[in-house]
Amino acid sequence: MKKPNLTIVKIGGKLIENEERLTSFLRDFAAVEGLKILIHGGGNMATEVAAKLGFPTQMIDGRRVTDANSLKVIVMTYGGFINKSIVAKLQALGSNAIGLCGADGRSIISKKRPVKEIDFGFVGDIEEVNSTFIGSLLEQGIVPVFSAISATREGQLLNTNGDSVAAEVAKAMCNTYATELYYCFEKKGVLANLQDEESVLPEIDPEKYRQLLANGLINDGMLPKLQNCFEALDHGVNKICLGDANILKTGNPCTKIVK
Repeated sequence: MKKPNLTIVKIGGKLIENEERLTSFLRDFAAVEGLKILIHGGGNMATEVAAKLGFPTQMIDGRRVTDANSLKVIVMTYGGFINKSIVAKLQALGSNAIGLCGADGRSIISKKRPVKEIDFGFVGDIEEVNSTFIGSLLEQGIVPVFSAISATREGQLLNTNGDSVAAEVAKAMCNTYATELYYCFEKKGVLANLQDEESVLPEIDPEKYRQLLANGLINDGMLPKLQNCFEALDHGVNKICLGDANILKTGNPCTKIVK
């Protein structure tokens, strides 16, 4: 029996901050046929709000250290303003969206990241995705819109990497659905030359990935993104692409992750 198609898209903070580009992207997303899930972050906005409240933001290797005040700001911005703004825009475009975080329906359960060399604070590493709950929403014609927040079994909210949320949701859903995963960020794809915005690599396989790493062509932000991509591919996700706000348009440049 053929699996139903499912499109999962993760969008990043810089796209979210640009009203015109976000509206254009959401119009494309709303037009995607079949079942779909949207996942978003919003780190830059959280940093701005934290600064206005007088809370310092600490970043280590491109990752946010989430203390108690930072967590409050992240929940307010990700799960509040950003999430509900996106949901409202999708509803206006005729897409029956619902805003969620991992605590809703116990959809994304995580554990607090253990302290090794660095204490990242209230940061979650995903343990389990409730594919039954998410699938029940999809089958009702509802479009889940997840913010990058998860929760422990004991009820502690945790800041969670949005790329990891997208990969883990895709992995969990691919048992039931023919799943495609798209990472939408500010570049047209992974670049062969970091100084040339048009040097988009059409495909990356594990060997090419190792070459890029050896040549220092993958920066800190792209490294975990690509790691998530290959893990998702290994777990049965059908198609994975990285690109900009036009990634859902037919024929638009992007980078496809392949085995």
